[in-house]
Amino acid sequence: MTAASPTPTVFDVREQQHDDVLGQVERALDVRLDRASVVYGIHGATEGFRTSADTWVRIERRQRWRINSAVWVGLEAAATIRGVKKPAWYQSTTWSDPARDIVWRADELERITAPPVGDLATAAGLPKAWWASLHESLTALAAHPTERVGMSQAHLTKRISEVFDDVDTQVDEWATAHTDVHWANLSTDAHLIDWEDWGLAPRGHDAACLWQSALPDPAVAARVQREFADDLETRSGKLAQLLQCANAIRVARRRGTPTPLSVPATAAADVLLAELRTG
Repeated sequence: MTAASPTPTVFDVREQQHDDVLGQVERALDVRLDRASVVYGIHGATEGFRTSADTWVRIERRQRWRINSAVWVGLEAAATIRGVKKPAWYQSTTWSDPARDIVWRADELERITAPPVGDLATAAGLPKAWWASLHESLTALAAHPTERVGMSQAHLTKRISEVFDDVDTQVDEWATAHTDVHWANLSTDAHLIDWEDWGLAPRGHDAACLWQSALPDPAVAARVQREFADDLETRSGKLAQLLQCANAIRVARRRGTPTPLSVPATAAADVLLAELRTG
């Protein structure tokens, strides 16, 4: 019997040496990275550094056979969007690393000095001006023309149908969205960060994402509902919220126990289902 091939080790920037990569980034972008400022992504695929130019460099590795072309250039493509409060994009470099069997990408961006909102306790104290700024950004983003796809009809239908029966999931309004709006991707001065996945999505998708992340705090969730009622009260906005409910419930089922998101999501889904089935 032939022995099975070992599963390839996924390179983890948090644990594995790659000073040669950092050196190549510095030469290509003509900056020095402040090694002490490093911030790692949660899966060991990304890291970020302050630079000698007071900018921010984000470095990402991808396995060569798993490069999603749209995601790979998301930060660069977002530079075309106007009227949205986000870090400016300056330049990038990419190259293949055959020895590690991966591909690297580094993007130099404006460094945002305001900290992320991060949690619901901070979100609860955000001023009216912050909400107005975010609303302005998401409105401008929604009007931006793009061929990128952030959330497809097929994916939305699949995820909702895995949890709920007898609901028409056909989206009637589409808009350009960030697609990953949550408290860690919003700064306390209302910058939107992490633009890898943006593209067309159901109208209200971004507001629904933020609403889901606020569900453990009813007051903050209600604030999101009020601030973005123009989108969330549409049919597509309700479907976007139902998708977020389905996602939260799926996670709880997989874990075999309720979560802080799944309990309020289940209650919200009952209301949304009734409205969608009768509306």
